[in-house]
Amino acid sequence: MEQLFLGFMALSYKNIIMFIIGAVLIYLAVKKDYEPMLLLPIGFGAILVNIPLSSVISYEGEPGVLKVLFDAGIATELFPVLIFIAIGAMIDFTPLFKSPVMIFFGAAAQFGIFATIIAAIALDSMFPNQIFPNFNLKVASAIGIIGAADGPTSIFVAQKFAKDYLGPITVAAYSYMSLVPIIQPPVISLLTTRKERMIRMEYKDARVSKSVKIIFPIAVTIIAGIVAPISVPLVGLLMFGNLIRECGVLERLSNSAQNELANLVTLLLGVTIGSTMEADKFLRRETLLILVMGLVAFVFDTAGGILFAKFINLFLKSKINPMIGAAGISAFPMSARVVQRIATREDPTNFILMQSISANVSGQLGSIIAGGMILALVPLLVK
Repeated sequence: MEQLFLGFMALSYKNIIMFIIGAVLIYLAVKKDYEPMLLLPIGFGAILVNIPLSSVISYEGEPGVLKVLFDAGIATELFPVLIFIAIGAMIDFTPLFKSPVMIFFGAAAQFGIFATIIAAIALDSMFPNQIFPNFNLKVASAIGIIGAADGPTSIFVAQKFAKDYLGPITVAAYSYMSLVPIIQPPVISLLTTRKERMIRMEYKDARVSKSVKIIFPIAVTIIAGIVAPISVPLVGLLMFGNLIRECGVLERLSNSAQNELANLVTLLLGVTIGSTMEADKFLRRETLLILVMGLVAFVFDTAGGILFAKFINLFLKSKINPMIGAAGISAFPMSARVVQRIATREDPTNFILMQSISANVSGQLGSIIAGGMILALVPLLVK
């Protein structure tokens, strides 16, 4: 009879707090429609792993189902790179080809990553050993990458540089991705005037040949791979997915990558990420600091793109709507939609969606390249 009450007897307040956190994530997914494909499985995974004496992690010395998924998909980095195949198959780079200048906004919007890394290192130097145990440049880099609003890249970097903080970093990255419609508008309003938000931009509907669309993913893979070889799994499989889309002879595979592969891997990825949210590992001061620094990185990424647009407008006759810079983050296509929504609110006849999409797909590339640079350079700096 006592066996029936063992779970209740092992229940602690920390488990209950994690149940509440999981329920909040599910609420945001179901009620608010914030990235439901990610937040719902993450929230439910957090509940599963915090049930006392649960066998999802281990049972009688053997790994449980979520532990098996973690070892197979996260520890090996399989899930993040498979997600990139699906994302690549979904992305149409045509708007970028028509407005190539937007590639610079994808680079400028990665400012928050490096600003947060510098800020975290500065804080640690002022308060040594008081921020994180064993804090170093690698941990700071893994936290900074949250600002890219790119979940798979955050997982990839955290798995290599900050395994102990994989859960909080991943949850922060995906949470801020889902909260783009809430976080970005106040930053945009703060840094732009109504006159700037009403700037119209001409969209040139130039023809893009099929050859260009096929050569582009191959060229990007080679160039990015030479610059930062460690980024090849990310850039290469993203571009592979895009090549499947654009080659014109693999329509069934392209559709499968965009649908079945994306849905299945996202489902497994979400519930596995949730399994990293064990109470003893998650309910720490470091988790709150990661969430705060991740938010700072995200805000600075948005601000970096906007301020870059305002800067180059000083030298242009035909002004760029600075809100376009905010779309340079990796949250595709949410950020572009947010920018267009704000533009429509200010002027219902102003359409800058295609330019926003151009900056947004540039941000997808920019975040991966930034992650690759961090993975390549940080180990050299910490030697």
